[in-house]
Amino acid sequence: MQNKELPVTSDLVLIGGGHSHLFVLKHFAMNPQRGLRITLLTRDLHTPYSGMLPGFIAGHYDYDAAHIDLLPLARFAGARVIHAEVTAIDAERKQITIAGRPSLDYDLLSINIGSRPTSPLLESQQNDQFAVKPVDRFIDSWRRLEQRLVEADKDLRLAVVGGGAGGIELALSLQYRAAQLERRRASLQLLIVTDRDRLLSGHNKRARQMFADILQQRSIPVFYQHRVTEFGNGFLQGDFETPVAADIAIWVTHASPADWLTDSGLALDTNGFIAVNPCLQSVSHEDVFAAGDVAAVADYPRPKSGVFAVRQGLPLARNLILRYQQRDLRPFRPQAQFLSLISTGDRFAVASRGPWALQGKWCWWLKDRIDRKFIRRFSELPEMTPVEDDGGEIAPMRCGGCGSKVGREILERVLEQLGQKYDISNDSGLEHADDAALIRIPAGRELIQSIDHFRSFIDDPYLFGQIATNHALGDLHAMGVDAHSAMVIANVVYASEDKQFQDLYQLMSGVVETLQRNGTLLVGGHSGEANQMSCGLSVNGFARPEDLILKSGVRPGDLLILTRPLGSGVLFAADMLGKARGDWIDAAIEQMLMSSRDAASCLREFRASACTDVTGFGLAGHLFEMARESACAIEIYIDRMPLYPGVISLSRQGVASSLQPQNIRIRHSIRDPENLASHENYPLIFDPQTAGGLVASVAEKRAGECLQKLRQLGYDQAQVIGRAIARTESDRVLSLVNS
Repeated sequence: MQNKELPVTSDLVLIGGGHSHLFVLKHFAMNPQRGLRITLLTRDLHTPYSGMLPGFIAGHYDYDAAHIDLLPLARFAGARVIHAEVTAIDAERKQITIAGRPSLDYDLLSINIGSRPTSPLLESQQNDQFAVKPVDRFIDSWRRLEQRLVEADKDLRLAVVGGGAGGIELALSLQYRAAQLERRRASLQLLIVTDRDRLLSGHNKRARQMFADILQQRSIPVFYQHRVTEFGNGFLQGDFETPVAADIAIWVTHASPADWLTDSGLALDTNGFIAVNPCLQSVSHEDVFAAGDVAAVADYPRPKSGVFAVRQGLPLARNLILRYQQRDLRPFRPQAQFLSLISTGDRFAVASRGPWALQGKWCWWLKDRIDRKFIRRFSELPEMTPVEDDGGEIAPMRCGGCGSKVGREILERVLEQLGQKYDISNDSGLEHADDAALIRIPAGRELIQSIDHFRSFIDDPYLFGQIATNHALGDLHAMGVDAHSAMVIANVVYASEDKQFQDLYQLMSGVVETLQRNGTLLVGGHSGEANQMSCGLSVNGFARPEDLILKSGVRPGDLLILTRPLGSGVLFAADMLGKARGDWIDAAIEQMLMSSRDAASCLREFRASACTDVTGFGLAGHLFEMARESACAIEIYIDRMPLYPGVISLSRQGVASSLQPQNIRIRHSIRDPENLASHENYPLIFDPQTAGGLVASVAEKRAGECLQKLRQLGYDQAQVIGRAIARTESDRVLSLVNS
């Protein structure tokens, strides 16, 4: 595993989580390269294994069985993960444009993004037609299609456009699954349309005949030499005489590349795929590599099949290391023939290789065994330890004190670029040489200040900047105050000047964007370097004393409303251990990127009597503060806690934040602490939160309407989690109840 404390000198960016990049990540985990930082830039955190797609459609595998979670694998490799979509590449500038966020620079680039079916009809996705590639998007489409099959009140004709192995497997799997669906009122007629004069043109005669017989037995007609050019109003049309009736069309046709490759500056083949040499290196840019469907090896042309992406994975990984080390690359020669196992939907399969073909249940058994072994290879990961530093160009021992600051030139470049992109006002204090910002307090207002600072718990500096900012602003929002201005303390990891500039720019972009969305000025700050990225903000706001919402205002009879789920401490502790699923982390981050500003405004509208944000002390700790300051007690509805996905499962495994043991000490303030202590939610009331929600007391008669509006504003998991009652004991101000 990479040692993240080593200085960064070069960036390897992996675009896409395809089959080849799975091998790259695992290989780099076993063979870390000093000074090389790996970033996985992927549209999806769960990569589907194409070999198991037919079995997934047929219902033989669930989602988890057919997917590889990229987040634990990336953690294992010591790689950063950026969950976003690429929109462009500038190969000359070595820069990647990403949707909705700052661009990313690279020194070494590898592309493994697959392909999509060739069809002009798919430019505008409709409910009546789907593309099987990219596979991840088809799986989302399949859920909608499956529901349509269940709800249909008339017979449906579904056309699979494409007569290769993928099209036949899909048709047979769809037919099998449709027969298993409960409550289905209508029948489903499958048909296959191909522009060729035969099925399975890349396979032997015996295999083709086997599938011709199977399709005939299962009443799936095949329309040969039908090149489809138009689909609509229930018909497929093209260069054939009679239109083919079809209510739904699924495209499993020849592959085409991503549109953004056209303007990348990379050399492409006649079909638009990245032209690479036998070393999987771009023929035009020696620091760019590609594998899988997106790559075209002129010396060894092969069909767009997942088997070749798998076989290219390890040679790609080795050549990336050799390129980084400035050593000669090793060519990869793909096999001419390979074993093809094609399923028939019903736990039966055909095996084909060269001139021979066999069929039977044992073929399905063999395919299932091979596919499951592939999944386990990247999901069951061994324990790894960080590598030791062996010295190098940039010394790991850095100066302390002011000597640890980021250099003047780097900081000035970052501020200049931020100013150009985000139009930072001259009035903010950043463009003046004075040592401090001057802020005038409006007459009749009091100055409200807060400060927060913590180490990064995610490796995406842009998202971390946004979350750290929301976390800091939460203290003011909890008091019903809009922040006027902020100062930031940002530490980036030891690295070359160019890398520090990139990291600081990404981090500060997240900070500035979030401040601007909250109407807050950035007026100054401090930047430094450390062995781990960190960020903190000091925030300021103004308010009239009578408008403040304090912790001390809770009244007996009030209901306690929590605006955001709990469990971020558990989740990110699990993430550090490689135990958290990518979709769990993604769901939490989505919530943490939401500002509490609108929630605070809503709570003011419904005259919340008290409020605080739930952060490091956990829910119980912050409710204790509210009860103690308000001279009342609080009943916590232990069964109503809104929780992030996966938290219960992880908590049962004993996963907990390192701060939780300190937070649990607050149990001395719980009346009858053993009561409901066995409830599975109990540990989570002590879980420290980052960018947590607000918890506010609202009069019971207003609480329902307040909760409804919060959910309308996007706080869809807001929940009533307790009630304020009269205090009977001075030191035991909390109690646990089932609602």
